Amino acid sequence: MLTDHALVIQLNRSDDVLIACQDLSAGTLLDEYGLTVRDAVPAGHKVAVRNIASGQPVRRYNQIIGFASAPIAAGEHVHVQNLKVQAFERDYAFCTDAKPTNYVHPSATFSGIVRPDGRVATRNYLGVLTTVNCSATVAKRISEAFTGDALREYANVDGVVAITHTTGCGMDINGEGMDLLRRTLSGYARHVNFCGILMIGLGCEVNQAEDLFSTQNLPPGPLLSSMTIQESGGTVGAIRRGVGRIREMLPIANQATRQTVSAGHLIVGLQCGGSDGYSGITANPALGVAVDLLVSHGGTAILSETPEIYGAEHLLTRRAASQEIGEKLISRIRWWEAYTERERGEMNNNPSPGNKAGGLTTILEKSLGAVAKGGTTNLVDVVEYAEPVTAKGLVFMDTPGYDPVSATGQVAGGANMICFTTGRGSVYGCKPAPSLKLATSSRLFRQMEDDMDINCGEILDGVASIQELGQRIFELILETASGRQSRSESHGFGAEEFVPWMLGAVM
Repeated sequence: MLTDHALVIQLNRSDDVLIACQDLSAGTLLDEYGLTVRDAVPAGHKVAVRNIASGQPVRRYNQIIGFASAPIAAGEHVHVQNLKVQAFERDYAFCTDAKPTNYVHPSATFSGIVRPDGRVATRNYLGVLTTVNCSATVAKRISEAFTGDALREYANVDGVVAITHTTGCGMDINGEGMDLLRRTLSGYARHVNFCGILMIGLGCEVNQAEDLFSTQNLPPGPLLSSMTIQESGGTVGAIRRGVGRIREMLPIANQATRQTVSAGHLIVGLQCGGSDGYSGITANPALGVAVDLLVSHGGTAILSETPEIYGAEHLLTRRAASQEIGEKLISRIRWWEAYTERERGEMNNNPSPGNKAGGLTTILEKSLGAVAKGGTTNLVDVVEYAEPVTAKGLVFMDTPGYDPVSATGQVAGGANMICFTTGRGSVYGCKPAPSLKLATSSRLFRQMEDDMDINCGEILDGVASIQELGQRIFELILETASGRQSRSESHGFGAEEFVPWMLGAVM
C-alpha cells in the first residue's frame, strides 16, 4: 500500500527514476531523496533519482527501460528527450523461476451456462457472422430485427450480435491472411458464448462459406448454417431469410439456464490499452494478483500483445514450464523483429502519443508494466493468433499490440471474459465475451466512471493494497461471468470491435 499524498514513488531501490504521483513543478523538494526537481514533471512521468551518464542504462522495476541519450542530472525529467532504446542482451534463463502451482480445493464457483459438449459459457448469444465485408450491412440488419422488445419471449437469450469485418476478398485464397481470417471466424463460430451462428456471404467472394466450413471442420446443422445474398434474391430477400433462420434458433437458445460451476471453466483474456505511467504500478499488478487467484482455482488467463512484452520477454521465459515453451515465445519475438524490419518500422514505434503523454517513454518500459498483468504463475503454453487455448494456467497468445485485433484473437481462441486495464481511458467491448475495465488512477475513474468497472487508483491513493484490489477484481470476474453486466455491455459495446489481424497483400 502506498503512503497517502506521496509526491513520488520509487518502485525498486535499484531504480534510477522516481514516478511522479502528481504534477511536480520545478523547484519541488523531495526531502526523502535529497532532491530538487529541476523541470516541471507531469503526473505519471519520471524523475532521475541520481546522475546518469550518457549511454548508461536507465532502470525502472530494477529492469532496463532504455539508455540515456544525453547526460541526465538528478532531479531532471526523464522522457523522450533523453531516453532511447538500443539493443542489449537479455538472460532468458529458461524455466529457472518455474514452480508448482498451489491449487485451491474446492475451487471458487460462478453461475455459468453448461453447453452439451461440457464447455461453460458466461453469456448466451446468437451470432450473425460474415464471410466478407460485402455482407456486413445485411448481417447488421438481421441483428437489428431482434432489438427492443423482439426478444421479450426469450429471457435466456442475451441478444443477437452481428460480427462484421472489412476483408474476405481481394486476397490470396491460399495465403497467410486467409488462414488467419478463417481461423478467427471459426473461433467465433465455435465460441461457447454463441449458442448458434448464421454465416452470411455475398456469394462471389474469395472466402466462400462452404470452404470456410470444410477447411475449419465446422459441421453445418440447426445451430450453424450459411447463406448468400446473391442466392437469396438480393438485400431484402437475404434479410428476410436471415431473420427467419435466427427465429428458428431462438427457442433452442432460450433453453439455456445457469448453474453453479467451477471457476476452472473461465478463460480470461488480458488487455491493456491507453496505458500510462501508473499502469505498471496499479491496475496491471492488481490484475496479475487476480490472474494468480484464477489459476490457483483451475482457470486460464491469456496474455497477449507480443510487441508489448518486447524487452520483458525474459521475465516470462524464466517462468516457462519447459524450455520448449520458452523458446517458442522467443521465436515469436524474432518473427516480430523481422516483420517490423520488413515493413520498415521498429519495435519501439509501439508507444502511442497517448502512452507518452501519460509518462511511458519506450517500448521496454511499457512492456515491463504490461507483463505484470500475467501474475507470477508458470507460463504453460504459447499459441499463435486465434488458435484454440486448451491448457490450464497462464498462456501466451501471439497477437499485435493493437487492442481490438489482440482481443479478437483471444476471443477466437476461447476467452469467455476480457479484463482490460487502461490509464488514458478506453470504451472497448467485445461481444460475445464481457469486458471489464480497470482504471489505473482515481482521476481517470472519476472522469470516466460510466465506462470503468473498478478503480485501481485506490492503490495510488494509499487506501487499498495491490492484493486487496486483486481479490476484488477476481470477485468481479466471478460476478460478471455469472451474468452481471459490465459497463461496456450496458452501453452496447462489442459488435463493432471485431478486428481480425490482416496479413498479406490486398489484391
